Amino acid sequence: MYRIGVVGPSVSVNRILKLAKEIEQEMEFKPYSYSEATEVEKIVVEHDEQVDFWLFSGYIPYMVAKKTLSSDEKMVYIFSTESSTYKSFMELVYSQGRLLDRVSIDMIPATNVAEGDSLQQLKETVKELYVKTFDADIDSRELFTFHYDLWKQKKIDGALTCYPSVNEALNKAGVPANLMSPTRIEIFQTIRIFFEKIKTSYYKDTQIGVEKIEVKDFDSIKEKMEKTYQIQYLELRLKETLIQLCEKIDGSLFEEGNGRYTIFSSRGAIEREIQTLKDKVHYLSLEANTTVSVGIGFGKTVLAAEINAHRALQQSKKKEEQGIVVIVQDDGTIIESAGQDEELTYSYRTDDKVLLEKLKKGNISVKTFKKIDALIQKMGWRDFTTRDLSVNLQMGERNAQRIVAELCDAGLAESIGEESQHDRGRPIKIYRLK
Repeated sequence: MYRIGVVGPSVSVNRILKLAKEIEQEMEFKPYSYSEATEVEKIVVEHDEQVDFWLFSGYIPYMVAKKTLSSDEKMVYIFSTESSTYKSFMELVYSQGRLLDRVSIDMIPATNVAEGDSLQQLKETVKELYVKTFDADIDSRELFTFHYDLWKQKKIDGALTCYPSVNEALNKAGVPANLMSPTRIEIFQTIRIFFEKIKTSYYKDTQIGVEKIEVKDFDSIKEKMEKTYQIQYLELRLKETLIQLCEKIDGSLFEEGNGRYTIFSSRGAIEREIQTLKDKVHYLSLEANTTVSVGIGFGKTVLAAEINAHRALQQSKKKEEQGIVVIVQDDGTIIESAGQDEELTYSYRTDDKVLLEKLKKGNISVKTFKKIDALIQKMGWRDFTTRDLSVNLQMGERNAQRIVAELCDAGLAESIGEESQHDRGRPIKIYRLK
């Protein structure tokens, strides 16, 4: 059973818990209420190990927590839309028993409510609308002053605020105010999507994960060693390092011989310890004084995961750098240089019949095209050269030229111009994918 920490003002937390229990009964919800958003930092630090996921009542507590915790992968917040703003305004109107023509409102721009036409409905309803946008770490007293000064100057008839403490202070000061909160449907939709995310996480955690590790030219290393004991000591050191890795991921080590090893574990455990794997592989390469290749495969069965791991290992062995980790997932997705800035994700599958026909015509593999397309998307290129592909995909420039020529012949790319060089060399052609 997953433990969900629900964070927000007490009123919001109670609403979320009520709806959450209507949707899902197989999760344990832990309420963590606060009066000031600054309290969120202490809440998440003290209780992060006691929950599996965090659900925040809004963007403000979410941002405070995001700055505190190292990762936001297990955090979700209730996303407010224009509907919640207008709902809060109508609640304020109802409480006053009359239509309010002049209103002040505070909000965070990142919620998108304060941008573009998101406040259009409210602007068309009132004659004067004063808006203050702010960051999550703002002092709530500044927001109080914003609304209260407008009230004293008789510029507003009421105020809408994101902060419970500001709402309370304004009401005590005699200013008609209302706390903005998400609608029932916004809470419901966020929770429903959140639960799907949790179930997906569970599915990923329980998938089979296989790591295949291979020490390059292990036979040659053994031949260079003068004594058998040296080889055995080396193998012991390598095996000890891999056993340490197995302890971290609850894995099982299988030694295939000649510098080849396989580790069986779960997808979730492997993904969480990618950095540990990279560190161990780096140590192995130093011990053996050679390149160590790693391929990781995920699948619903051991066989599927092992096949994907073997495919990933072959891809990794093509790389010149040490410690390149390649992952092949059960959906056909390939992740190269996993856990690094150079990480590139693409697929070797497609069901686009038109694309398949063009690739067949150009004698280009789906994987090659998807890899180039993924690189262009990641780098944000509008145009590219064969040199760009050669450098970033670690292939010879002649090979890159051949591939691009085939893409052009297949109607998947086109030459759109040339780039002159400073020396006397020929101009470099510029290409674009169609």
